[in-house]
Amino acid sequence: MDHRQERGAGTVDMTEGQIGKALLLFTAPILLGNLFQLLYNTVDSIVVGNYVGLSALAAVSATTQICNTAVRFFNGVSVGAGAVISYYFGARNREQLCLAIQTIIAITLMACFSLTIVGLTACDWMLRQMSTPAEVFAEASLYLHIYFGGISGLLFYNMGSAILRAVGDTRRPLQYLVICSALNISLDLLFVLVFSWGIAGVAIATVVAQLISACLVLSCLTRTDEPYYFSFRELRLDRSVAGQILKIGLPVGLQMAVIAFSNVFVQAYVNVFDTACIAGWGCYTKLDQYMMLPIQSMGQAVTTFFGQNLGAKRMDRAVWGTRIALGMTLVMSAVTAAILWSFARPLVGMFSPDADAIRFGILFLRLCCPIAIFCCFNQVFSGALRGAGFSRVPMVITLCTHVAFRQLYLIVMTHLLPDSVYVVGLAYPTGWVLCALSITIYYILWLRRYRTANIAL
Repeated sequence: MDHRQERGAGTVDMTEGQIGKALLLFTAPILLGNLFQLLYNTVDSIVVGNYVGLSALAAVSATTQICNTAVRFFNGVSVGAGAVISYYFGARNREQLCLAIQTIIAITLMACFSLTIVGLTACDWMLRQMSTPAEVFAEASLYLHIYFGGISGLLFYNMGSAILRAVGDTRRPLQYLVICSALNISLDLLFVLVFSWGIAGVAIATVVAQLISACLVLSCLTRTDEPYYFSFRELRLDRSVAGQILKIGLPVGLQMAVIAFSNVFVQAYVNVFDTACIAGWGCYTKLDQYMMLPIQSMGQAVTTFFGQNLGAKRMDRAVWGTRIALGMTLVMSAVTAAILWSFARPLVGMFSPDADAIRFGILFLRLCCPIAIFCCFNQVFSGALRGAGFSRVPMVITLCTHVAFRQLYLIVMTHLLPDSVYVVGLAYPTGWVLCALSITIYYILWLRRYRTANIAL
C-alpha cells in the first residue's frame, strides 16, 4: 500500500517537502493551541484579581507551581509517547503504531488515578512547605482540591493531543482547545460574576472545560479509520512498547516535574515578601508563559520532526531542520520579549488594580523576559535529542542547572542579600543561561560523535 494512503487529511508528513514550511505548518496549530490554553488560564487570573480580590490572586499564584509539578511530569511522559508514535508513523509500521496507541491510553488511565490521589492528599502539605501566608492558605487549598479532583480531563486531553501531533495532526487538537477555551472563559464569568462562587468558581470552570476537551479528543481517536485509532475493547498494556515510551518519557517527565517542584521552593522565597509581591510574581509568571510559548511549541515540533525523519532514515534532514527551527525560534522569541517589555505596565495591570502588585509584576517581567531567549537553545536541542531517543543527558543537564544550581544560587544570594526581590527574580534567568550553554555543547558533541562513529540510534 502506498504510505500516503495511510495519512489522514489532517496529518503532516515532515519527511518530505520544504523543511521550513513543514515546521511552520506543524508548529502554528501547536502555538495557537498553547496560546488558547494560556489565554483561559490568564482569564482565570484576570477574573480573580479584578472581581474576587488581591488575596485570591495571590492564592492562585501560590498554587501554580504545585499544579505544574503534577501536570508537567505527565506531559513529559507524553513526550515519550509522541516520540515513539512519530517513529512508527514515519517508519510506516501500522501494527506497532496501533499497539502503541492502546498502551498509551492504558498508561494515561493509571496516571489519572495516581495523580488524583496524590494531589488531593498532598496539596495542603505542599502549601505549608511553600510558607504560604495564612491569609491566602484556605483559598489556595480549595482551588487545589477542586483542580486535582478533575485533573483526569487535562491528562487525557494532553495525551490525546500528543498522539495526534505525533502523526502530524495539529488541526483538531487546536479546534478542541478553542472550543474549550471559550467555554472556560464563559464559565469563569458566569460562576464568579453571576453566581459569586469566587475562587471555587474559577477552579470548577477549568475542570469542566478540561473534561470536555478530553471527551472531544477521545472521540476523535475512537472514531477515526486511521492507523492511530483507539478502541476500548483493544485496550492493553504492552510491556515492550511501554518500556520504549518510559525510556524517553520518564526522564523528561522527571525533569519537568523536578523543575516545577524546585519552582515551589522559588515560590517559597517569594512568599517571604508581602501579598502584593506574591501577586506581582504571579502576574509575571502568567505573562512569562507567553514568552515561552513559541519556544516550547517549536521544541515539541522538533521532537516530532526529528522522530519522523529518523524513522524514515533521513538524518541529514533531521539535523538541518533543527538548525532552521532554532533560527525561527530566536526570531519569534525576540519579538515576544520586545512586546512584553514595551507593554509591561498595561499587561500587568490587567490582573490587578493594586499599584504595588503592578510595580512588582513589571519589575519581574522586565528583569527576566529578555534573558528567556536563551531557552530557545534548551528547548530546540533537547527536542531534537528526545526525537532521537536520547533524553537522559538533557534531563541531567536541565536538573543540574534549573534545580541544583538555582537552589544553590538562592541559598547563597538570599543569605547575602536577604531583603532583595531582585535576587529572587534572577533565579530563573541564571539557570536558563547555564542550561543553554551546557545543552548546546552536548548537542554539538553528540552530533559529531554520530557523524564520525555512525552509531545506531
